Amino acid sequence: MKPFAYHRPADADAAVAAYAAHPGAHYLAGGTNLVDLMKRGVESPRTLIDVGRLPLDRIDEAPGGGARIGATVRNSDLAAHPVIRARYPVLSRALLAGASGQLRNTATTGGNLLQRTRCTYFQDVSKPCNKRTPGAGCPAREGVHRDLAVLGHSEHCVATNPSDMGVALSALDAVVLLLGPDGERSVPVDDFLRLPGGRPDRDSEIRPGELITGVELPPPPAGHSAYRKVRDRASYAFALVSIAAVLDVRDGTIAGAALAFGGLAHKPWRARAAEEVLRGAPATTETFARAADAELAAARPLRDNGFKVPLARNLTVSLLAELAARP
Repeated sequence: MKPFAYHRPADADAAVAAYAAHPGAHYLAGGTNLVDLMKRGVESPRTLIDVGRLPLDRIDEAPGGGARIGATVRNSDLAAHPVIRARYPVLSRALLAGASGQLRNTATTGGNLLQRTRCTYFQDVSKPCNKRTPGAGCPAREGVHRDLAVLGHSEHCVATNPSDMGVALSALDAVVLLLGPDGERSVPVDDFLRLPGGRPDRDSEIRPGELITGVELPPPPAGHSAYRKVRDRASYAFALVSIAAVLDVRDGTIAGAALAFGGLAHKPWRARAAEEVLRGAPATTETFARAADAELAAARPLRDNGFKVPLARNLTVSLLAELAARP
């Protein structure tokens, strides 16, 4: 472990000021990802600013029926909160599908959004990786990529985003709240997390020194919602494919739909093409298959991960059929 300085600010403003005073600093909350990366040598911050005890651990109902989730709310507390379970079950289920109970007791909302890929080339400092060192190359394209992206990847990176929570937040049109040297701003989660393009080292649109202070959820969508995850083992594994779905069926016709995939791209993949097919169409297996095909037409699988495309298709059809059948 390399030496580093440690600061524990009293509030969010003090945290941002501490970051500005210490170039190369990193914010630390639960540490379930950052500390691992430090142990591996992937990250070597000169200063850690502990934000895990900031007063950002509340879940509040918002005017109009929405909710505001503080950045330091633990994943286990968020999954169990009565408002989240009742109004946003897709988010609760996504959180419970992630990691282990011990990790959920430590991991935070803000940290979950900022966690980095589990691509083995990124995690291994003996291997080149454009996410760690821009211009070093992406050996995963021709190497071990079974678990990696089939949508939205580039020649520079085929890594996937590991967050389950982020997939549900994408389907729910959540907004990320930020505080930085230039003040407060908010960014839709679908715009906050990035595809790799030519800058795979940038996972998100967060600016230097900015701190996630919370996440806002709009009023809960009409209809039923669910999260389903396919992985290599029953628990404590990242998704090969996952899907967060919201489906509103009225008199056999789809009045509204929102879908997001995990495990397929560098960010949670909002399935806009599929949603367009679904809205106003009959709630049938044929419609669900057509919607999945419309979205997955853009897939560009690599040598060993083409199985993800039919897996995502079947998962989509199955989950939407399940939601449509609910009274």
